Amino acid sequence: MYSTQLNGAVDRAPRLSGHSRRYSDPWMPFRPLKKFDLEALGEYGLRLLGQRARSIAELQQKLRARAAREGDVEEVIARLKALQVLDDRQYAERYAEAQARGNRVGHQRVLRDLLRKQVARSVAQKAVGEAYSGTDEILQIEQFIGLKLRGQKPAEYLAEPKHLASLYRRLRTAGFAAGPSIRVLKRFSAQADELEGLEDSQ
Repeated sequence: MYSTQLNGAVDRAPRLSGHSRRYSDPWMPFRPLKKFDLEALGEYGLRLLGQRARSIAELQQKLRARAAREGDVEEVIARLKALQVLDDRQYAERYAEAQARGNRVGHQRVLRDLLRKQVARSVAQKAVGEAYSGTDEILQIEQFIGLKLRGQKPAEYLAEPKHLASLYRRLRTAGFAAGPSIRVLKRFSAQADELEGLEDSQ
């Protein structure tokens, strides 16, 4: 049945010739990405960095998709480093500082984000440690809970075990450590002690 539908759709497609048909075919809707030579690739890299800061690994991935020659990617990366517009240490520091100022996520989340962006662990840990050095995690957790339970009475809402477990998971996903999270939740529910083994049991 699927093959019959597929053939019917192709038969109904506009009959175009040559190059134009290639990209008007509903089963081939996208043009191949234009490939750049060394100079054009460098300009492309600068444009990407002008849009937003990126880690070296993130930029490499973008450049590889557009490079006419694979070897040009590392050449462009080297040039951008020399221009001091591409630096994982500075990137990690600024990213961590911005997240800490926003006060919406914990340090563990920021570290995970930087590692996912393939920033070296030692660089990421140093940046996060410095950014969060003056942060009160307990206060952050209290603010997070207040925001998530706006309009709710915490003690009543968290008396339901599934609500308590759900909020704890949200705290952990947001990057707050298990110990401080449970310590704050215990103010509203004696069952919070049971959360300690929650992650291990999943």
